[in-house]
Amino acid sequence: MRKRSFFGLTKPSFHYELATGTIADPVAIPTPETVTLYIKQELKRTSSSLKVGTPVKTGQRLVVNEGDDICAISSATGTICAIAPFLADYGRAWTAVTIKTEGSDTPDTEFAEASQAPSLKTLNRYLAACPGEPEIEPLMDEGNPVHTIVIYGGNADLLIDTSLYLFKRSAEAINAGIEILRKATGIEDIVIVIPEESVQNYSGHLDARMQPVSSQYPYAQPLMVLHQLTGRLPDEKGMASMGVHFIRAEAVAAIGQAFSSGSLPVEKTVAVIDKQGTRHLARARVGTPVGSLLNTFGVQVNDQDKIIFGGPMTGNAIYSEDLPIRPDTDAILVQDKRVIPLYSDYPCINCGDCVRICPANVPVNLLVRFLEAGQYTEGADLYDLYACIECGLCSYVCVSRIPIYQYIKLAKYEIGRITSAEELNEQ
Repeated sequence: MRKRSFFGLTKPSFHYELATGTIADPVAIPTPETVTLYIKQELKRTSSSLKVGTPVKTGQRLVVNEGDDICAISSATGTICAIAPFLADYGRAWTAVTIKTEGSDTPDTEFAEASQAPSLKTLNRYLAACPGEPEIEPLMDEGNPVHTIVIYGGNADLLIDTSLYLFKRSAEAINAGIEILRKATGIEDIVIVIPEESVQNYSGHLDARMQPVSSQYPYAQPLMVLHQLTGRLPDEKGMASMGVHFIRAEAVAAIGQAFSSGSLPVEKTVAVIDKQGTRHLARARVGTPVGSLLNTFGVQVNDQDKIIFGGPMTGNAIYSEDLPIRPDTDAILVQDKRVIPLYSDYPCINCGDCVRICPANVPVNLLVRFLEAGQYTEGADLYDLYACIECGLCSYVCVSRIPIYQYIKLAKYEIGRITSAEELNEQ
């Protein structure tokens, strides 16, 4: 809910969803005729091991090349009916694999054997593409050893209650996941971050140290949490250089569920937020088309309406109802064309609203001038790009409707890409 004084002298105030009330169980979405999965690797047909017509089982690893670590996990039993390149955000080249599903599931047994001995290698090979998409590779970096794992239990954006539902209904799986993480990493310091009003609901039920945070947005953003825990923010090397690793509650539950059952989870919980702001929870297989979820709840998408993966502050717009939900899709938000705030190329008027609202005190009005011009490194050096916690408040208050948040995300991505290329050239 937004609060602002009549004279505009106070900052807008938003609050996360809290686990103090009853959250309805998700509606089960039937297995669709086809599921589409993304392998986060470029398709190179000359060396591809994927072939149209190949039968696949539920829970089977799908890779572009034999021996690859990067994979997708088949969420249904069926036959591969299409393989195509997919252009993801920021021009990243992925591989899209579409499976024509059968009426029943035949489970793949490869993980069942590997699950007998939990290790980081096993987690990285099988769980990195499961619901919640746990990042395992930073835990394997001996050059930047991790000493604290942070599980964030709230949702980083507004209107979403997916993680809180999982905490309420999946405490056993989360505890099992925490135990697996301790065995695989040897890390004892595991922290669960959750809005302070919800702490009493979980205290004593979860096997980790509880860290309450304010329910006011954006205090549950990972970078805000990191600052609260350490008093610092990461540089361009990321969180791993500080010895802290973040993982989503859904990912921990998926790890626990996988090792307890011997099979990889292929369904995920998604919040569907309609044009009136009403929230619905759905349970669907990874790869299910967005349209299947919207149709279930009677959400009509008209010309010029906007579909967003994520929440209203930090979500990313998608262009088709045929696109699939991914392992990290927490929410699908639909906005009516009449209420969509349009971005523009109108110049900054130096009102200072973005500076006043920034929780990290970044001089946003100066930083964005460099980012608009593509001078990413200069902006990072002069105006503290990496202090930005990516909350989107600057874009929300911008009078000129400059897409500041998108410029910042792009700048961080481009600097990371350039740095990686330079490191490869030096080797």
